[in-house]
Amino acid sequence: MVADSVNPIRLTRDAWVAVANAARVPFLEVEVKCLDRDEHRRRVRERIIDIPGLNPPTWEDVASREYHEWDREHLVVDTTGQTVAQIVQVIREACAIPRPR
Repeated sequence: MVADSVNPIRLTRDAWVAVANAARVPFLEVEVKCLDRDEHRRRVRERIIDIPGLNPPTWEDVASREYHEWDREHLVVDTTGQTVAQIVQVIREACAIPRPR
């Protein structure tokens, strides 16, 4: 199972860990980041929203959001210059999940 959501604060990350522990399943926490600030800003401003009525956050909203640094082991994936397929492969390798044929 994959749970994909923005979890900028420890409370929400802890909640997902509790779910995995309650289900007695292994888990890997992954922090997906675009470390190139200019590229991140461009992506936020140019993203295409396909959900009617959804008002996405502005760059200012993203840049000023509450964020707690991680204080435990996790995988950090920098999306700068990588395709989705490359990012997925990094995560698969970290989880030792074979590539689909």
